[in-house]
Amino acid sequence: MTTTALVPLASTASMRYGGLIVVMLLSFFLVTAEFLPNGVLTEMALSLGITPGQAGQTVTVTALAGLLVASTVGLLLPRLDRRSLLMGAAAAATVSNLVVALVLSLVAILIARFLLGAAISAFWAMSITVAARLASPDRIGRAVMFGSAGVSLATVAGVPIGVALSEALDWRVAFLLIGIATALVGVAVRLALPPVPPAAASSLRLLVDTLRRPGVGGGMAGHVLIVLGHFVAYTYVRLSLERIPDVDAGTIVLLLALFGVGGLVGNVVVGVIVDRAFGRLAVVGPLVIALAIGVVVLFPATVAVAGAAAVWGFFFSSWLIIVNTWVGHRMPDRLEAGGSLAVTGFQLAIMIAAGVGGIFVDTIGVVPVDVIGIVLLVVGAALFGLSLNARRAQAALGR
Repeated sequence: MTTTALVPLASTASMRYGGLIVVMLLSFFLVTAEFLPNGVLTEMALSLGITPGQAGQTVTVTALAGLLVASTVGLLLPRLDRRSLLMGAAAAATVSNLVVALVLSLVAILIARFLLGAAISAFWAMSITVAARLASPDRIGRAVMFGSAGVSLATVAGVPIGVALSEALDWRVAFLLIGIATALVGVAVRLALPPVPPAAASSLRLLVDTLRRPGVGGGMAGHVLIVLGHFVAYTYVRLSLERIPDVDAGTIVLLLALFGVGGLVGNVVVGVIVDRAFGRLAVVGPLVIALAIGVVVLFPATVAVAGAAAVWGFFFSSWLIIVNTWVGHRMPDRLEAGGSLAVTGFQLAIMIAAGVGGIFVDTIGVVPVDVIGIVLLVVGAALFGLSLNARRAQAALGR
């Protein structure tokens, strides 16, 4: 088994805000590129001569790459400085976006999106390790918040701006601009981040052993179902929003922006309390998301959907903070292993949601797909809650 040095933690009072902001920007552009197809699904389908469900496979292939890379990047590159790994992720994402912007072949676009998925998973698998290098142990939740804030900014600004550009010019222009911006952030990673040595020990045996810890396997299963439930509904959210009577493209952009605004607020609020409340948030959050999706299904009116979108964004955009904080507090000696498992589960859920969801959308419609998402969220919340109880019971027996 290959061993590497433990990640040096920042001093107790230290928060390297410059580095954390650069991490946030990289997260912003990666996630904007990842989910921009959700907002321009109709335009992509028309341009490429395919169905919306088939266009959704540009998300599926990204998730497939993430699924393969998240659990293996630490094994394949056990000694590579994680700052260099983030620079490589930025370079790969740049190439992907430029290919999507410039080529006409669907096959080439899918290959490029696969490359993007690899970059995204490499970033997220290392995010906890990087956070531990940039902040003290008692502030790891707040440090993780910066990366997750990039997700919220992508939904509040990145994806809506991309949709607006696609309406005014062309969806390919949006991908071109994202590619250029990602390249610039890759340079900033080299300048703003300190060296980040790998966390200790990477091996398949370590991943399996981590899953077998009390409460970890059940928590990861709940995590997968929660993310799956969200993305079953969110991947085809454009189709759900088009159910609103007399809705136009501008209103859809606004509703997507409200999702992001809710997420941005959620990141700040949850980031402040997550280190002491992640257990409760892990159960309450998914249940509220399920309720919000229910409102979208049952009350397809602009005002009701606007409120539901903001609440939905508030709780899901902070989900990565909650799960990564859970990993940081429950597995402080297994940061890369826990982070890899969380990202693998995340990408598995996205792949299933986009792939199977696309088939369902084309056959039974978007409303039944939303209902499936609600059920998955409720079951996932229950599993996560049970895993937390199992962990507490094991700790009590240990005393």
